Amino acid sequence: MVLIETKNLTKIYDRGKPNEFKALDGVSLKVESGEFVAIMGVSGSGKSTLMNILGCLDKPTSGQYILEGQEINKRSSGELVRIRRKKIGFVFQTFNLLPRHSTLANVELPLVYSGLRPKIRREKARRVLELVGLGDKLRHKPSMLSGGEQQRVAIARALVSRPVAILADEPTGNLDTKSGSQVMEILTRLNKERTTIILVTHDPKVAEYAGQIIKLQDGRVI
Repeated sequence: MVLIETKNLTKIYDRGKPNEFKALDGVSLKVESGEFVAIMGVSGSGKSTLMNILGCLDKPTSGQYILEGQEINKRSSGELVRIRRKKIGFVFQTFNLLPRHSTLANVELPLVYSGLRPKIRREKARRVLELVGLGDKLRHKPSMLSGGEQQRVAIARALVSRPVAILADEPTGNLDTKSGSQVMEILTRLNKERTTIILVTHDPKVAEYAGQIIKLQDGRVI
């Protein structure tokens, strides 16, 4: 089943101005449910712009973005927020954890607006932390964790709301080789359990974990 599809997606910044920049130029792609896709390209190729649109953080200038059979790009900002909360899990290069919150509280955060009782939220967060091998560090603050452990917390946070896809933007970019391999092994294991993974990377070795590699250059799929 096709989970994500884009048709002739274009994104132009400063449209109509002398410094107009076309970040995406007619990008069309398909991602099947349960697939592991790597998006590659040098800096400025359009990777992050495409990821922001797929994650409902931004809208295209033209073209279509279809998620689970529904066209997304014409939705209101409020609708995009709801779609993002329910359907997309994010993993960032810089982890984006709240420094004063425990590991458990960081993972629980996406569930705060779900209407679940605190006890149920904490139990869901605990389970996904155990899944990524951090069940013994529920009360640790981010500063007490290694970079690889912080990224595993970020993966748990992305998983806790059971999204239809995880978008990982350079998830190993700030990690040493060993920690990066551990993170990629977790993402691979999740994918084998039918979690859809879309990963942005410039590292060919990281891209090798994916079943499909999409290469961008100057905003186009090459």
